[in-house]
Amino acid sequence: MSIFDGKRLKAQDLDLPVGALRRGYYADRYFANSRQMLTALASEGYRYRGTNPRGITGADKLKVGEIEVEAQIFNRRSPFAVIAGVDHALAQLRCATGFYDEDQNWVETWRDLEIDAVQDGALTYYAGDPRQVSTVIEIRGSYRDFAVLETTILGVLSRASRIATNVYEVLQAAAGKTVLFFPARFDLPEAQAIDGYAYWLALRRFHRDTGIALKPLASTDAQASLWRGAGAGTIPHAMIACFLADSVETMVQFACQISLDRPRILLADFNNDAVADSRAALTAFWPHYAAAYQASDGAGLARWRLNGVRLDTSANLRDRSLPAEAETGVSPQLVFTVREALNNAWESWDVPRALESVAREFCRGTQIVVSGGFNMERVARFEREGAPVDSYGIGSALLSNDRRSNVDFTMDVVRVKVAGEWVDMPKAGRQAGDNPDLERVDLSEIF
Repeated sequence: MSIFDGKRLKAQDLDLPVGALRRGYYADRYFANSRQMLTALASEGYRYRGTNPRGITGADKLKVGEIEVEAQIFNRRSPFAVIAGVDHALAQLRCATGFYDEDQNWVETWRDLEIDAVQDGALTYYAGDPRQVSTVIEIRGSYRDFAVLETTILGVLSRASRIATNVYEVLQAAAGKTVLFFPARFDLPEAQAIDGYAYWLALRRFHRDTGIALKPLASTDAQASLWRGAGAGTIPHAMIACFLADSVETMVQFACQISLDRPRILLADFNNDAVADSRAALTAFWPHYAAAYQASDGAGLARWRLNGVRLDTSANLRDRSLPAEAETGVSPQLVFTVREALNNAWESWDVPRALESVAREFCRGTQIVVSGGFNMERVARFEREGAPVDSYGIGSALLSNDRRSNVDFTMDVVRVKVAGEWVDMPKAGRQAGDNPDLERVDLSEIF
């Protein structure tokens, strides 16, 4: 699966559109044209008849339709990228390398490929010179048989590595706090599994590099599927609307109806009064929690622990708990204000002296989750200002694909085999690269 466990994803885990990949349905048309040309030339027995501008010995004997190439794949995100999508690319090569014979039967030729690749989760660095690159996959074999896979291989590598790197940078900005992966609503459902896998890889990479272990939290089951997890979450605004804007009753019924493995987190902004609704929820939960504590009821303690409150105030609104000149939306000031209100909520209750420390811990243990328009820069600001955030919910920013965040992968043919010898054949301005993290891949283990 990754550098973290030494295992790779299998093709059967990925639900690949194998037939469409083989037909070139997802390929840029010029790759399909290339395959058509090479197939026709092979059928004709064509041998190279050009001017041989690089003076290659034995060129006149080259059967172009059957040419073997060495293709290298590398990325150009500076200064680094967390690599993801390699296993998906290898699965494509395993399932869709080959050709259709004259009777339109598929002939698989993946066994004839020689492939070296890094594992998902590796880091590569790029300083801006395409002649100095760290390759992530190298493929040697008949170009005709894998030409139409270039588009989809580069596509999955670019997308997954972009998301993994975006997540990694947010984790750095968050200084080791939990980041909930919440971008499912911003893209096609078919992308959720590979996106969630990229997120998981970034968390594992962050752990390896910093020693900080973070629990992966994705919002859908599909996002968590490739790391054998499950979606996490509590209630949407719509559920509070079903309870006629009664946030507290919504959470009471959530606690009653939903299994104990689901955290009890209040969505505190529905009425634009995060302090009042947060304190009210704590007040409603406390008698049940106190009774469970006195009865040594572990299940009751889990059921009636308000694990957190989520602040998701719209950017154009100012929470009622803040002064008129305060910033709108979710701000560090709002987080500080809610934190203080949570910590002190128990002081207004009639708590027996023997339970005061329990009540204090009950309130102080309620975490604060923030969401709504967060990105790396905004997270960095909250951390710089010391806002007492426990975790960040981040959506569309993790899919960001601008000039800074784009992970641009390229496949170059850098060598061709002529008269049994490998000959350098990169385009001008490129050359064969290398990467000590490359390892030989046995595609028979990928299916």
